[in-house]
Order: sequence, then C-alpha cells, then structure tokens
Amino acid sequence: MSLDPQARALLDMVYRIGAPRFHELSVDQARRSMEKLLFAFRPDAPAVASVTEVPIPRGHDGVLLARYYRPISAEPDATLPLLVYYHGGGWCIGDVNSYDVACRELANLSHCAVVSVEYRLAPEHPFPAAIHDALLALDWVTDNADLLSIDPAKVALGGDSAGGNLAIVTALQARDRGGPALRHLLLVYPSTEMISNRPSRSTYGDGYFLDRESLVWFYSRYLPQGNTDDWRASPMLASSLAGLPPMTLLTAGCDPLTDDCLAFAERVRQEGGAVDHRNFEGMVHGFFTLGKYFHQANDAVGIAAESLRSALLAP
Repeated sequence: MSLDPQARALLDMVYRIGAPRFHELSVDQARRSMEKLLFAFRPDAPAVASVTEVPIPRGHDGVLLARYYRPISAEPDATLPLLVYYHGGGWCIGDVNSYDVACRELANLSHCAVVSVEYRLAPEHPFPAAIHDALLALDWVTDNADLLSIDPAKVALGGDSAGGNLAIVTALQARDRGGPALRHLLLVYPSTEMISNRPSRSTYGDGYFLDRESLVWFYSRYLPQGNTDDWRASPMLASSLAGLPPMTLLTAGCDPLTDDCLAFAERVRQEGGAVDHRNFEGMVHGFFTLGKYFHQANDAVGIAAESLRSALLAP
C-alpha cells in the first residue's frame, strides 16, 4: 500500500532534517519529542462542559492521576455514559496532557464522559505496573459512579497503540473475574502481540515513523525481563478471546502493527465476538491524534465517537 501524499510529506520532512528516531533517543528525549509532535499537529482544543483532575488512591503507592471530561452538551446533573481512555506511547512516553484535545473531541462528539488515565510509564515502572493502573482506574470509576455522575452499566474502554493494548488486557481481566461489565472497546491500532513475523512488520518496519528498532526500544523498556509471551503483554496469546465486548478497530494502512491487528480481529470473530474494522489507507501509526495535519485523523475521531454513541447511548 502506498503512503498518502500528506503522510509522505510529513515523513520526508522528518527524515530530511535528520530528526533522530525514538530508538536513538534517551527516554526523556523521546518523551519531549512525542510531546512536541502532538502539540504541533493536534487540532485546537474545543471547549467542554468541565475538566476535573481526579486523584485515584493507589494504596501505599500514592495516587493514580486521571483527567475527567464532561461534554459541552451535558447538563451539570446529567448521568452520562463513560469512556475510560488509555493513551499511546509504547508504555514509555505520552501523557494525559498530550491527549487532552483527543479526549475533549471524543467527549463532545460522543456525548459521553471521558476519563483519561495517567498510568505509570516504563522504564521507571515496567510491566505490569501500567496494567495494574489500567484496571485500578476501571474499578475506581465504576465504584464511584455516583460521585462522577456516570452510569456504571454504560462503560467503554479505549486507547491507541500501547493504550489499545491496555484496553484489551483490562477488558480480559474484567471478563475473567466477572466484572465490571463493559459495553464497548475502542481500539486504535493496538499492540496485540509483541513478537510477530506478519508481513506488515517488515513491509512498514523502516521509514514509516514506527521503525522496527523503535518497537524493540519500547518493548525492551516495558518488558526488561523479556516476558513477551505473557498474555497481559501480548493479548493475542490469551487462552480465549471470547466474551469481549463489541469493538471498533481503527487501523493505519502503512503501519507495522496492522497485520497483527487484523489477526487479532479475525480471532475475536472466530470466537464469537463482534468487530467493526475501519482501515485508513496510506496512513501511518500515530495519525489519530494529528488532526491539524491529517483530515483522516478527524474522520477517525468522528468514527470513534459514533461507535461510542451507538454502543453507550442505547437503552
């Protein structure tokens, strides 16, 4: 599949100026690089009804921070459906601030509340710290539904890339222990399997933004023990994918993770699940949050919001 001309122009600019790739940077440098990219190419922040910083108690480990958005259309006392969102960034970079615009857009367009989770990052907090935080956030918001004015029977999980991985793993954990029940999964090019030889890994593994060396850079910091066969790191390896909520899967055509996503979706369907897959031809990994540069990103956010409306606003 050929790159979209706009994607080609962005990559040409990045590589022409000799910008270092993630695997050539320190962790702090990679975090600043991603922040600059997102702040440069994300849309202007739309107004929402309210934004609240939420500290979630984490026992002896202090607090897990999250940010709670209520859509512009919401009355102050309205009980709303909820999306719990986990940001991308290879479990090592990214944060709630960088995803502020995307979460505002999803809240306004879906008419649902959004909680964006500031889970702990590797290498300071390697696997499974992020997984523990992701599940804690789900438990806390459903246990405190009255405080947040949300409906605990209308909750979805979502995320992009590493955040999509956390959404899948959290949904599987909730399934295995009998709750909380989830209405939907919103997955944007999620990482479903650490080690893969599917064709897209090689076809788009060099010069398409998420290089194969960068994948190794992220994986080795998230999983310093090398336990890539743990299903909580690679949910494609879970013994069963049955019983997951219906999901919307958004993929980028020129992404090394695309074939892994498609294999995951096919297995979900084979085991009785429902998957609505939308592919954005010519796009690269990471496009979803770059709506100032890619019109496809705005289209993808709109599709994501529509899927949430359909899943969460129904009786």
